[in-house]
Amino acid sequence: MMKSIKTTAFSILLGSLVLTACAKEKPLTSETTEVSTSTDGAVYEIDTLNSRIEWKGYKVVKSDQSSHFGTINFESGQLTVKNNMLESGNFVVDMNSLTSVDLKDDAEQLNKLNSHLKSGDFFETEKFPTASYEITKVSPAEAGDYNTVLDGNLTIKGITKPVQFNANVSVKEGEVSVATEPKDIKREDFGVKFQLPVANGLIKDEVNLQILIKAMEKK
Repeated sequence: MMKSIKTTAFSILLGSLVLTACAKEKPLTSETTEVSTSTDGAVYEIDTLNSRIEWKGYKVVKSDQSSHFGTINFESGQLTVKNNMLESGNFVVDMNSLTSVDLKDDAEQLNKLNSHLKSGDFFETEKFPTASYEITKVSPAEAGDYNTVLDGNLTIKGITKPVQFNANVSVKEGEVSVATEPKDIKREDFGVKFQLPVANGLIKDEVNLQILIKAMEKK
Protein backbone atom coordinates (compact mmCIF):
# COMPACT_ATOMS: atom_id res chain seq x y z
CA MET A 1 0.00 0.00 0.00
CA MET A 2 2.80 2.42 0.91
CA LYS A 3 4.55 1.72 -2.42
CA SER A 4 1.28 2.40 -4.24
CA ILE A 5 0.79 5.72 -2.44
CA LYS A 6 4.43 6.65 -3.03
CA THR A 7 4.23 5.85 -6.73
CA THR A 8 1.02 7.88 -7.11
CA ALA A 9 2.61 10.82 -5.33
CA PHE A 10 5.64 10.67 -7.59
CA SER A 11 3.39 10.45 -10.63
CA ILE A 12 1.49 13.55 -9.68
CA LEU A 13 4.68 15.38 -8.90
CA LEU A 14 6.24 14.64 -12.26
CA GLY A 15 2.94 15.32 -13.92
CA SER A 16 3.39 18.85 -12.64
CA LEU A 17 6.75 19.19 -14.31
CA VAL A 18 6.68 18.21 -17.91
CA LEU A 19 6.42 20.62 -20.80
CA THR A 20 4.10 19.00 -23.33
CA ALA A 21 3.25 20.30 -26.78
CA CYS A 22 0.78 18.66 -29.08
CA ALA A 23 2.46 17.31 -32.20
CA LYS A 24 -0.72 15.87 -33.72
CA GLU A 25 -3.31 18.52 -32.85
CA LYS A 26 -3.41 22.29 -32.84
CA PRO A 27 -3.15 23.98 -29.42
CA LEU A 28 -6.43 24.09 -27.51
CA THR A 29 -5.75 27.67 -26.51
CA SER A 30 -3.23 30.24 -27.62
CA GLU A 31 -2.03 33.19 -25.53
CA THR A 32 1.23 34.13 -27.20
CA THR A 33 3.61 37.04 -27.49
CA GLU A 34 4.42 38.42 -30.92
CA VAL A 35 7.66 37.15 -32.42
CA SER A 36 10.08 40.07 -32.81
CA THR A 37 13.17 38.00 -33.62
CA SER A 38 14.45 37.10 -37.07
CA THR A 39 16.17 34.07 -38.54
CA ASP A 40 18.87 36.15 -40.21
CA GLY A 41 22.41 35.16 -39.31
CA ALA A 42 24.31 31.97 -38.54
CA VAL A 43 22.37 28.86 -37.54
CA TYR A 44 23.46 26.78 -34.56
CA GLU A 45 22.04 23.29 -34.05
CA ILE A 46 21.35 22.08 -30.53
CA ASP A 47 23.64 19.36 -29.17
CA THR A 48 20.96 17.02 -27.83
CA LEU A 49 23.48 14.86 -25.96
CA ASN A 50 24.71 17.82 -23.92
CA SER A 51 21.47 19.78 -23.50
CA ARG A 52 18.64 19.11 -21.09
CA ILE A 53 15.88 20.50 -18.92
CA GLU A 54 16.30 20.00 -15.18
CA TRP A 55 13.20 19.98 -12.99
CA LYS A 56 12.50 20.12 -9.28
CA GLY A 57 9.16 19.67 -7.56
CA TYR A 58 7.94 19.75 -3.99
CA LYS A 59 5.06 19.05 -1.72
CA VAL A 60 3.79 22.06 0.23
CA VAL A 61 6.30 21.37 2.99
CA LYS A 62 9.78 21.04 1.48
CA SER A 63 11.95 18.23 2.84
CA ASP A 64 14.30 15.51 1.59
CA GLN A 65 11.29 13.19 1.46
CA SER A 66 8.99 15.56 -0.41
CA SER A 67 11.37 17.08 -2.97
CA HIS A 68 12.21 15.27 -6.22
CA PHE A 69 14.26 16.11 -9.27
CA GLY A 70 15.03 14.83 -12.74
CA THR A 71 15.71 15.62 -16.39
CA ILE A 72 14.05 15.82 -19.79
CA ASN A 73 16.03 15.66 -23.04
CA PHE A 74 15.69 17.73 -26.20
CA GLU A 75 14.62 16.11 -29.46
CA SER A 76 15.81 18.96 -31.68
CA GLY A 77 16.29 22.69 -31.83
CA GLN A 78 18.30 25.53 -33.25
CA LEU A 79 19.51 29.03 -32.44
CA THR A 80 20.28 31.93 -34.74
CA VAL A 81 23.21 34.24 -34.02
CA LYS A 82 23.58 37.68 -35.61
CA ASN A 83 26.54 40.02 -35.02
CA ASN A 84 27.84 37.56 -32.43
CA MET A 85 24.62 37.90 -30.41
CA LEU A 86 21.76 35.46 -29.89
CA GLU A 87 18.91 36.44 -32.23
CA SER A 88 16.30 33.67 -32.06
CA GLY A 89 15.66 30.05 -31.16
CA ASN A 90 13.14 27.25 -30.98
CA PHE A 91 13.30 23.88 -29.25
CA VAL A 92 11.45 20.56 -29.17
CA VAL A 93 11.56 18.38 -26.06
CA ASP A 94 11.29 14.57 -26.17
CA MET A 95 8.52 13.68 -23.71
CA ASN A 96 9.52 10.03 -23.69
CA SER A 97 12.89 10.95 -22.19
CA LEU A 98 11.31 12.17 -18.96
CA THR A 99 12.95 10.59 -15.94
CA SER A 100 13.31 11.08 -12.21
CA VAL A 101 16.97 11.18 -11.21
CA ASP A 102 16.23 10.58 -7.53
CA LEU A 103 14.48 7.31 -8.44
CA LYS A 104 17.22 6.03 -10.75
CA ASP A 105 18.30 3.35 -8.26
CA ASP A 106 14.77 1.97 -7.83
CA ALA A 107 13.94 0.44 -11.21
CA GLU A 108 10.53 -0.86 -10.15
CA GLN A 109 9.24 2.47 -8.89
CA LEU A 110 10.82 4.35 -11.80
CA ASN A 111 9.21 2.10 -14.41
CA LYS A 112 5.82 2.39 -12.73
CA LEU A 113 6.14 6.15 -12.59
CA ASN A 114 7.21 6.58 -16.21
CA SER A 115 4.45 4.28 -17.51
CA HIS A 116 1.85 6.16 -15.51
CA LEU A 117 3.03 9.56 -16.74
CA LYS A 118 2.84 8.42 -20.38
CA SER A 119 -0.69 7.05 -19.96
CA GLY A 120 -4.00 8.82 -20.48
CA ASP A 121 -4.04 9.76 -16.80
CA PHE A 122 -1.37 12.35 -17.44
CA PHE A 123 0.41 13.27 -20.66
CA GLU A 124 -0.89 10.87 -23.31
CA THR A 125 2.43 10.72 -25.10
CA GLU A 126 0.78 9.25 -28.19
CA LYS A 127 -1.05 12.59 -28.57
CA PHE A 128 1.53 14.84 -26.94
CA PRO A 129 4.95 13.29 -27.67
CA THR A 130 6.86 16.57 -27.56
CA ALA A 131 7.14 19.92 -25.81
CA SER A 132 8.18 23.23 -27.32
CA TYR A 133 9.56 26.66 -26.51
CA GLU A 134 9.97 29.42 -29.11
CA ILE A 135 12.04 32.50 -28.29
CA THR A 136 10.11 35.60 -29.32
CA LYS A 137 12.44 38.31 -28.02
CA VAL A 138 16.04 38.55 -26.81
CA SER A 139 17.00 41.51 -24.58
CA PRO A 140 20.10 42.40 -22.58
CA ALA A 141 19.60 42.11 -18.83
CA GLU A 142 19.99 45.44 -17.05
CA ALA A 143 21.24 44.03 -13.74
CA GLY A 144 21.72 40.85 -11.74
CA ASP A 145 23.60 37.61 -12.28
CA TYR A 146 22.24 36.94 -15.79
CA ASN A 147 23.19 38.76 -18.98
CA THR A 148 20.10 38.09 -21.11
CA VAL A 149 16.30 38.08 -20.87
CA LEU A 150 14.48 35.57 -23.07
CA ASP A 151 10.79 35.99 -23.85
CA GLY A 152 9.07 33.08 -25.50
CA ASN A 153 5.98 30.97 -26.08
CA LEU A 154 5.73 27.80 -24.03
CA THR A 155 3.27 25.05 -24.95
CA ILE A 156 2.07 22.49 -22.42
CA LYS A 157 -0.61 19.92 -23.24
CA GLY A 158 -1.97 22.04 -26.08
CA ILE A 159 -2.00 25.26 -24.07
CA THR A 160 0.37 28.02 -25.19
CA LYS A 161 1.38 30.88 -22.90
CA PRO A 162 4.20 33.45 -22.80
CA VAL A 163 7.01 32.66 -20.35
CA GLN A 164 10.11 34.75 -19.65
CA PHE A 165 13.48 33.41 -18.49
CA ASN A 166 16.58 35.18 -17.25
CA ALA A 167 19.61 33.49 -18.81
CA ASN A 168 23.34 33.54 -19.23
CA VAL A 169 24.15 33.34 -22.94
CA SER A 170 27.64 32.85 -24.35
CA VAL A 171 28.63 32.92 -28.03
CA LYS A 172 32.21 31.98 -28.89
CA GLU A 173 34.25 29.85 -31.29
CA GLY A 174 31.30 28.31 -33.11
CA GLU A 175 29.41 27.38 -29.94
CA VAL A 176 26.46 28.87 -28.09
CA SER A 177 25.59 28.03 -24.50
CA VAL A 178 22.38 29.02 -22.75
CA ALA A 179 21.71 28.47 -19.05
CA THR A 180 18.47 29.87 -17.71
CA GLU A 181 17.84 30.90 -14.15
CA PRO A 182 15.80 28.21 -12.34
CA LYS A 183 12.20 29.42 -12.61
CA ASP A 184 8.92 28.40 -11.02
CA ILE A 185 6.17 27.57 -13.52
CA LYS A 186 2.54 27.27 -12.40
CA ARG A 187 1.33 23.90 -13.63
CA GLU A 188 -2.35 24.83 -13.27
CA ASP A 189 -1.87 27.53 -15.91
CA PHE A 190 -1.28 24.69 -18.35
CA GLY A 191 -4.17 22.48 -17.31
CA VAL A 192 -2.27 20.18 -14.92
CA LYS A 193 -4.65 20.41 -11.97
CA PHE A 194 -4.69 16.93 -10.42
CA GLN A 195 -4.05 17.00 -6.67
CA LEU A 196 -3.44 14.49 -3.89
CA PRO A 197 -5.81 14.21 -0.94
CA VAL A 198 -4.73 16.52 1.88
CA ALA A 199 -3.83 13.53 4.05
CA ASN A 200 -1.20 12.44 1.52
CA GLY A 201 0.44 15.87 1.27
CA LEU A 202 -0.50 18.54 -1.25
CA ILE A 203 1.69 18.98 -4.31
CA LYS A 204 2.81 22.57 -4.91
CA ASP A 205 1.44 24.32 -7.98
CA GLU A 206 4.90 25.74 -8.71
CA VAL A 207 7.43 23.53 -10.50
CA ASN A 208 11.01 24.69 -10.87
CA LEU A 209 12.61 24.39 -14.34
CA GLN A 210 16.07 25.18 -15.66
CA ILE A 211 17.01 25.00 -19.36
CA LEU A 212 20.60 24.09 -20.24
CA ILE A 213 21.55 24.25 -23.93
CA LYS A 214 24.69 23.72 -25.99
CA ALA A 215 24.52 24.42 -29.72
CA MET A 216 27.13 24.17 -32.46
CA GLU A 217 27.35 26.29 -35.62
CA LYS A 218 25.89 24.56 -38.63
CA LYS A 219 28.45 24.27 -41.42
